[in-house]
Formats: sequence, structure tokens, C-alpha cells
Amino acid sequence: MLAPSKQKFRKAHKGRVKGRASNGASLAFGDFGLKAVEGWRVTARQIEAARKAAMRQMKRKGRLWIRIFPDIPVSKKPAEVRMGKGKGSPEFFVARVCAGKMLFEIAGVECEVAVQALRLVAAKLPIKTKVVRRYSEMEGQSV
Repeated sequence: MLAPSKQKFRKAHKGRVKGRASNGASLAFGDFGLKAVEGWRVTARQIEAARKAAMRQMKRKGRLWIRIFPDIPVSKKPAEVRMGKGKGSPEFFVARVCAGKMLFEIAGVECEVAVQALRLVAAKLPIKTKVVRRYSEMEGQSV
């Protein structure tokens, strides 16, 4: 699972995910991509489940790029613990995803396989997404 090797602070504030992404909002590597329509937090487990689903659908052909990284620690207190006594210990890592951010990119497979793989990836994520395609002069359309 993805996790940072080092971090400056052990615990982080919750923060809010709002606004639109300016960096990482367009296709940079692949021909097909999955773009976030809304902002939310995506956990490392969800990213790993999405990666496995995509690789299984593509039959390990082609190339997959993950454009988000879970670097924010989320802390939780144990069950049935009274209020107070400080903040809980870090349990898992999340990536904050703004609306418009490119999440995954795929290249090297046919159109139908890539779109199906990205739809499977979208089913594993807690946010609304859309499949985008690099504009092609030969086909004359973008999806």
C-alpha cells in the first residue's frame, strides 16, 4: 500500500477539500484518464484496490499511472474511549483530491479495454469521476 517514507509531522489537521485543481488537471502521460468531478479524500486502500482492478482488466498489458499519492495521516481514537485525553494515533493515509484532478492515466491498450478499466477504477473510489481521452486527429473526436 502507498504511504510516505518520511513525514515532517506525525499528525495532521483534517483540512477541507474545496476549489478546483490547477495542477494535474490534464492528461500528461497516457491516452485515457480518470478525472475527479468532485473533491474528497481518497485512502491508500482505495487507491490500491483501484490499481489492482485496472491491472486485472488490462491483463497486465499497457501502462498505468497513478497521479495521486496518500501523504496526509488520519488519526482515530479507539472504540469506546471517552472524550478528551488528546488526539488519537495515526491509522491510515489519505490523498486530498480537488475537483478536476487527474487520478489515473492509461496508455498502450485498446480504447474499449482502457475505458472499461477506468470504469472499474471509478467503482472503487468514493468520488464522482469521468473518463477523459486525449484528442486524436485521426479519429477526430474526444470522449
